[in-house]
Amino acid sequence: MSAALLFIGLISLLLLGVPIAISLGFTSLAFITLATDDPAVVVAQKLFDTMEHTTLLAIPFFVLSSHFLTTGGVSARLVEFAKALVGWMHGGLAMAAVVSCMFFAAISGSSPATVVAIGSIMIPGMVSAGYDKRFAVGVIATAGSLGILIPPSIPMIVYADAVEESVGKMFIAGILPGIFMGCLLMFTTYVYARKTNMPRLPWQGWRHLFKSFLGAFWGLLLILIVVGGIYGGVFTPTEAAAVAAVYSALIALFVHRDMGFKDVPRVMLDSAKMTSMLMFIIACAMIFAHVLTEQQLPQHLAAKVVEQDLSPWAFLMLVNVILWFAGDFMEPSAILLILAPLFHPIAMSLGIDPIHLGIIMTTNMEVGMITPPVGLNLYVAAGLAGMSLGAVTKAALPWMLVLIVALMVITYVPWLSLYLVELMY
Repeated sequence: MSAALLFIGLISLLLLGVPIAISLGFTSLAFITLATDDPAVVVAQKLFDTMEHTTLLAIPFFVLSSHFLTTGGVSARLVEFAKALVGWMHGGLAMAAVVSCMFFAAISGSSPATVVAIGSIMIPGMVSAGYDKRFAVGVIATAGSLGILIPPSIPMIVYADAVEESVGKMFIAGILPGIFMGCLLMFTTYVYARKTNMPRLPWQGWRHLFKSFLGAFWGLLLILIVVGGIYGGVFTPTEAAAVAAVYSALIALFVHRDMGFKDVPRVMLDSAKMTSMLMFIIACAMIFAHVLTEQQLPQHLAAKVVEQDLSPWAFLMLVNVILWFAGDFMEPSAILLILAPLFHPIAMSLGIDPIHLGIIMTTNMEVGMITPPVGLNLYVAAGLAGMSLGAVTKAALPWMLVLIVALMVITYVPWLSLYLVELMY
């Protein structure tokens, strides 16, 4: 009953429009004060304990890296390369947008940053080329969510920290599912574009493709440095994030020179704002998770599920339904920190690989990024395109269905998530 009151309080505050971090923190504080013998100082202790997690230290570095890349013109060069690569096909600009989002997701780790960086270039470009504006916005809002699944990924770091799994394994497990979802979006775009005879760019030859590759080379090299460095044992995921931040600054300031030293304070300030927001949400979610653990809710829930004799197939479907509902109202990091410790022991008892579970949960967060009312990508895309939230939601709906199909494949074909992990580990 006490756990039910805890969730009722949280959901009530969310429905009243209270920010997710405040809702989590206030609900936890009220429960600790009124329903337990723990002193209120536990809340302060958990806030500081959260900051001591070395795994979470990767988050501010990846955020800083994405801001340098967005400001430093790397995104524009990636777009040019993607256009040269697939722009000559039916719906080529839309497909180039998907490819660009995949590239930028792999070097930024942030979904909203991907939408901003690629959408600010591709949405006007697609509209001026004759594409329907709603189509362009729907593609960008959806493809931008790949930033959550393709490593490096901030939600993957949060999940790994919440259940004490390997960040490196999570990163490598996300590669094939991320590529699969990107290819599925591209295939859907191609079929629709061919059916409706959408415009395409002329093929400009191999020389142009090679030239555009050279322009994007330094941005693409970051993928190799981060992923290769982690799996080559050169540095840890946290160290890789720091290397990415320094590398991105050097590329923006000294290689491409699309930003000057006068822009650095603004980039640092913007990164600090986003990091503060994310870490405050994570810290409050950690307090909430602490309350759940103290009440032994994960153990009780696991026992109940085992008693119901649910099959792994049925349990994973239940996980998807719960996460889909949670994604309508909550931010990805908070969802993972609250629900991952609940699902993890149940999955282990049913023989489900925890890395596979992490990829399923991360993919659900991707769908949640374009699900109203809290889908952050919808708000970002609406601001870029000057459209209402309702119009952007309608534009993204067909692509959301594509993501759900991909989610079902990822859920019930564990090989897709685990093949590279088993190969390398």
